[in-house]
Amino acid sequence: MKELPVDQGTRVTLHFALKFSDGEIIDSTFEKEPATLEIGDENLPENFEAYLMGMKAGERNSYEVPPERAFGQHNPNNVQTFKRSEFSADMVLEKGVMISFADARQSELPGMVSRVEGDQVEVDFNHPLAGRTLTFEVEIIDVEPVGAAH
Repeated sequence: MKELPVDQGTRVTLHFALKFSDGEIIDSTFEKEPATLEIGDENLPENFEAYLMGMKAGERNSYEVPPERAFGQHNPNNVQTFKRSEFSADMVLEKGVMISFADARQSELPGMVSRVEGDQVEVDFNHPLAGRTLTFEVEIIDVEPVGAAH
């Protein structure tokens, strides 16, 4: 059987690690069970899938992913200021606290408190990894056509 490259319509079993450029690990499967995903199932952001395209079982590679191909640049428009009174009285509001808001479509929008001053609470809705260059390390274990019997 010829080695199938990763492409649309394939199921990929792989190990991956996502790290900051200083080597700090954000997420990794190398010490755990490998992950299995279908290309295009949105388990991996499309930009990350793009790095896997054409890789074959047994290949290992490391990619430097710039912010615009990872989680975007930090956008100052995504930082919003609220009044303290807009939050429930018993809510802890301090720098670094994650808060979930429902957006107009009722999907969850996480924000992180970036500043609290008097009655003003500043919340940053940028992805926590926005503006960061990441290292994406991949080892492909198996590639098979979707729909193949296990």
